Amino acid sequence: MENTEKLIEEDAVFNLDQEEELFEHYRFKVDPGQEIIRIDKYLLDKLPNTSRNKIQVAAKNGNVHVNGKKEKQNYKVKPGDEVAMVLPYPVREFELIPQNIPIEILYEDNELLIVNKPANMVVHPGYGNYSGTLVNALVYHINNLPNPPNDYYGRPGLVHRIDKHTTGLLVIAKTEMALTHLAKQFYDRTTERKYIALVWGDLKEDGFVEGNIGRSLKNRKVMSVFPDSDYGKFSKTHYKVIERFGLVTLIECKLETGRTHQIRVHMKHIGHPLFNDLEYGGNKILRGTISVPYRKFVESCFSLLSGQALHAKSLGLIQPQTKQTLFFESELPISFSKLLSQWRKYCVD
Repeated sequence: MENTEKLIEEDAVFNLDQEEELFEHYRFKVDPGQEIIRIDKYLLDKLPNTSRNKIQVAAKNGNVHVNGKKEKQNYKVKPGDEVAMVLPYPVREFELIPQNIPIEILYEDNELLIVNKPANMVVHPGYGNYSGTLVNALVYHINNLPNPPNDYYGRPGLVHRIDKHTTGLLVIAKTEMALTHLAKQFYDRTTERKYIALVWGDLKEDGFVEGNIGRSLKNRKVMSVFPDSDYGKFSKTHYKVIERFGLVTLIECKLETGRTHQIRVHMKHIGHPLFNDLEYGGNKILRGTISVPYRKFVESCFSLLSGQALHAKSLGLIQPQTKQTLFFESELPISFSKLLSQWRKYCVD
């Protein structure tokens, strides 16, 4: 019999070095001829590479919806139902090697931990980065991180990620319940995330950038904003000026969404790329004179950073077990602080 059920939505991740949720969002419309069965069995039939336990955990944590309403695993699906579920994205299986790499843990309880990621560290293994990642360090230092079936082996405990050269806060789940609960917070946009960035140019006022973000049609390794197109995914970033240096500006960015390279793409889109951004043109002298002293000054500033001047400063979320609101902040890394000191001194001189 021809299967007339339609997969309404299925997102896909292509880039391992990106700032975006690590979970996919499935939606199905139940076929008119479907027999009445438990929803966990129905979803297991629809997603054969997923374990029944994972489906039941997702339901228990409110990540299975029918017709817009949360349902438990014993719900009986009926013809015409619209079923939605959040699950981790599949990744290629490979050997995950624990490595004794120092990590800075700012907070830890039974369900989660908050780490402060340094610059020049990839979050999890992938093509071209099979070792030396944050995950390699986590599995060495932390016992029993949730590492369910092969479909997301290689990134235990991860709910979100930040770019290789971005510093700052990440939440890591220590149990499967926390993993699912935190993933839903990111999907529902109930977390609070703020970043500090240094951008080229003199931003005159606070504001926001919005528009769909998708892979560049000219270079598939980077992203672009498509403000008047259905291509890509909706994104929105609010920014606030903290300090002006004339040629560069220090800003605070608050995310409404978490798309790939979102802040970096948005600021380039409005003509203010992040300072020393290797992929989006910020590693060139975009403002100021052509004098040799100025060029040497900027080059000395570039040398302080491995990549873009971007720091994940604060993170607010709900503790999955206690339901308590947690809020964390991270100081700027020494290299970023030194960069700002040099610009302040240059402006005075």
